Amino acid sequence: MPYKNLREFISALEQAGELVRIKEYVNPHLEITEITDRISKANGPALLFENTGTDFPLLINAMGSEKRMSMALGVKRLDDIAAEITELFKTMTAPKNSMMDKLKMLPLLGNISTWMPKIISGKGACQQVVMPKPDVTKLPVMKCWPEDGGPFITLPVIQTQDPNTGIRNVGLYRMQVFGPELTAMHWHRHKVSARHFMEYKKLSKRMPVVISLGGDPVYTYCGTAPLPDGVDEFMLAGFIRKKPVELVKCLTQDMYVPADADLIIEGYIDPNEEFILEGPFGDHTGYYSLADYYPKFHITCITHRKDAIYPSTIVGIPPQEDAWIGKATERIFLAPIKMMMVPEVVDMVLPVEGVFHNLAIVKINKEFPGQAVKVMHSLWGAGQMMFTKMMIIVDGNVNIHNNEEVAKYISRNADAGFDFHFTQGPADVLDHSCSAMAFGGKLGIDATQKLPEELWGRNASEEKPKIESAVIQKEITSSFPEIKSLNASLVQMEIPIVFVTIQKNRKNHVRELANAVFRLPSMRGIKILICLEPETELTFIADAVWRFANNLDPKRDSIFIAATTTDEVNHLAFDATRKTKEHDGFERDWPNILVSDDATIKRIDLLWNTLGLGKLIASPSLRYKKQAYQGGAVAE
Repeated sequence: MPYKNLREFISALEQAGELVRIKEYVNPHLEITEITDRISKANGPALLFENTGTDFPLLINAMGSEKRMSMALGVKRLDDIAAEITELFKTMTAPKNSMMDKLKMLPLLGNISTWMPKIISGKGACQQVVMPKPDVTKLPVMKCWPEDGGPFITLPVIQTQDPNTGIRNVGLYRMQVFGPELTAMHWHRHKVSARHFMEYKKLSKRMPVVISLGGDPVYTYCGTAPLPDGVDEFMLAGFIRKKPVELVKCLTQDMYVPADADLIIEGYIDPNEEFILEGPFGDHTGYYSLADYYPKFHITCITHRKDAIYPSTIVGIPPQEDAWIGKATERIFLAPIKMMMVPEVVDMVLPVEGVFHNLAIVKINKEFPGQAVKVMHSLWGAGQMMFTKMMIIVDGNVNIHNNEEVAKYISRNADAGFDFHFTQGPADVLDHSCSAMAFGGKLGIDATQKLPEELWGRNASEEKPKIESAVIQKEITSSFPEIKSLNASLVQMEIPIVFVTIQKNRKNHVRELANAVFRLPSMRGIKILICLEPETELTFIADAVWRFANNLDPKRDSIFIAATTTDEVNHLAFDATRKTKEHDGFERDWPNILVSDDATIKRIDLLWNTLGLGKLIASPSLRYKKQAYQGGAVAE
């Protein structure tokens, strides 16, 4: 069932024990972030900050669990929507051999018509109050992290339209606030709205843009959904909620917005105007995205409900609320991927450590040799999957939702000399590891069980090399003083991967080190060596994987070392250290990781007992501070 408004969703969360109201004043400047970061990483509830120093309460972490994400979309399980899409597709494409078969389609076609957005006359609840003079600074816009360039609106549902066709696009992009009537519009070059902008630029016309905040939470989700060009996100919202999105005309722009939204911001972008320097911003990668130039958005009107609530979110070192928004996309869009693009796909996971675009695990029904390679290239050509940096393909009975099972399956079935496929292509704009912005290396791992044809030319080792973690630890640490820490715990689970941190001090240091390390007798059976910077805490494998996935350009930073004896395996080392001009010829700035400042941590520690959130939760930033680099948003 659809929610009539955001307050109805809040009531549902509260009745389910999924929300805490915070009556104490908390400053949107850094303090709300610090509280939310502690709560989200502890799998805590949604938070409604009722005293923000403005006229508007602030809702955050509302979709920060699988249960709350499911509640937002009106389902019991996220897989329910994919199942419904599958059934719909089967019904639509099944042969219609008789008149009765065709008549059975009529109710379905009637249902489809109800998903389409509907324009209603008059004003909507979102227009109950019109600000006499628009002033976005009257909203509790958060500054999330200490080095952020300013306050950012983080959950704006942004509408643009193609000036030639009138086709609408709905997206979700951050907006840095520069003044009462001015923000930046942070859309990346690959986004549909950026393409709309270029069309307006060709026509030398002002571009109308309208933003909604709040309302049914399904609108926020649909703004993030990776739909094909030309498919209206509000139609997807209608399908999910089983009720059309009702739209009302804006007051100052010739566009339409959801009538039940909490807040509406209307305005325009002049494509002939110079861009504004936007950022830095603490992003979902867990690193700052650095300052760059983006279009100016001029506000012409702000309207809102009488009882409006301002929705917000934070992103940062995973897990955060956005992990569950991404999980919804993973589950929902599995169905169209299977049915229309890659039918052999059984399941797919985007692990939280991969922050959406760095890592995907795909399970297939394998029927012929080379099929895993076919699948990885098909997916790299599918919409936003083009940004995926590393893709692992498995088959059989492995549970891809269990990281240990996947790691063991890779260890058994993937040979570094044959099954690791490197290429390059489009990269996410937020990927700081690329030598050139938005273009970098990719890695596909064929971890499927090999068919006879795929084993041709391989020299299988005559005996399985013996692996002992204690011996590895002793040999490496005694031989290489530049290695500052080591974690070989995975080898005890029959996963031949070793993590080390290294203090680089010269060009080609990691390459030379990897060649030397793999010549140690204890490393004959180790397939993968992952080299990280000395600040990385190797105690937590999940954190090490997060740093690895962010800092690696797979094609540039891989080092292959072939087996030299029959009792040895082929090896791969990955240089996931920070890249610099001095040691790597790397020309771009390297961003810092996200941590709160000491004053904010201390303030929230003192305030905690007044918040109604139970026992004190220590700041996650305390764990990551020692991993941060010197400097601000840009590492020194």
